Amino acid sequence: MIAAAKRLDTVQEYYFSQKLREVRNLQMAGKPIINMGIGSPDLQPPTAVLEAIQNSLFDAGAHKYQSYQGLPELRKAMADFYKNKYQVDLNPENEILPLMGSKEGIMHISMAFLNEGDGVLIPNPGYPTYTSVTNLVGATPVFYNLDEQNDWQPNFDELEKLDLSNIKIMWVNYPHMPTGTNATFETLEKLVAFGKKHQILIINDNPYSFVLSKNPVSILRVDGAKEVALELNSLSKTFNMAGWRVGMVLGKASYINEVLKVKSNMDSGMFYGIQKGAIKALELGNDWFESQNKVYEERRKLIWELADKLECTCQKDSTGLFVWAKIPEGKKSEEVTDDILYDKDIFITPGTVFGSQGEGFIRFSLCVSSEVIKEAIARI
Repeated sequence: MIAAAKRLDTVQEYYFSQKLREVRNLQMAGKPIINMGIGSPDLQPPTAVLEAIQNSLFDAGAHKYQSYQGLPELRKAMADFYKNKYQVDLNPENEILPLMGSKEGIMHISMAFLNEGDGVLIPNPGYPTYTSVTNLVGATPVFYNLDEQNDWQPNFDELEKLDLSNIKIMWVNYPHMPTGTNATFETLEKLVAFGKKHQILIINDNPYSFVLSKNPVSILRVDGAKEVALELNSLSKTFNMAGWRVGMVLGKASYINEVLKVKSNMDSGMFYGIQKGAIKALELGNDWFESQNKVYEERRKLIWELADKLECTCQKDSTGLFVWAKIPEGKKSEEVTDDILYDKDIFITPGTVFGSQGEGFIRFSLCVSSEVIKEAIARI
């Protein structure tokens, strides 16, 4: 057998890829599984967006290769969106790069800036892809702990005690996944100052700004942020377009150009119709976000009720697409979620998927209907 590349020794199959296969097998065996594990929006994209993609299919050139940088009007819509929603000025010509989902941006940025052996600061708990991509490019993960006592904000005193001489990139993610905590503006200012002091590229992964949040914030709003920061964003959760794969990376032109060098060797441009749909989505008014959040507010209250039935406690001021819940003292996250899966046919994510600091917590997704959540409550 041909041996796999040694880089694969540093990564494992993504947890949800493995666990969802197990869940599917249980369903095929006749188990009525309720899946509260993943954040794949179950609601429909805006009607105007669906109409925009349909109407675009007969445009001249709609089915040809597209620009690696996306349609000029898409970049303009992204710039306008950031100006209107985040009060951030961006040049659509060279400070915005559309992506096929923000997840690919994690790989592109890592390939653009990391050499083998470079250090990468990664939040614990945090999105597992930061670690796997860091390992795949031969860089070195250096974890910084977030904890409940510090409201899941970075502890800069602890960060300063680390050996930062080899650190090239720092991943941050606010609103935070999995906890749903928002960064204070003071935190974002400290992150920019930290990046400048140590010559570290700070990257804020920001796809949850508009889910149950009335005050979306971008790290790029901090004075001088473009010198040391990039931001990733996505339409997946905001507009229920997860399968469309539309994201963006934003920041200083010279940084964006380095990412483009990687991206232009990885794909052949985003489908024209998807870009036209994305433009329409970015032009929607606040009514869209308000209607979405009414649905999520109802679901979140029910999830809080479900968590209470499981003797868990929740942070009620969190935002985003998930509810982060603390399990009873002395119990283990994976034991709790496996017990619920096999006894009650409900799949919930253990906090340990996101790092050692996730022990003692479980995560519920809001991507299930109120009726299904009520069924879960009844089973418990």
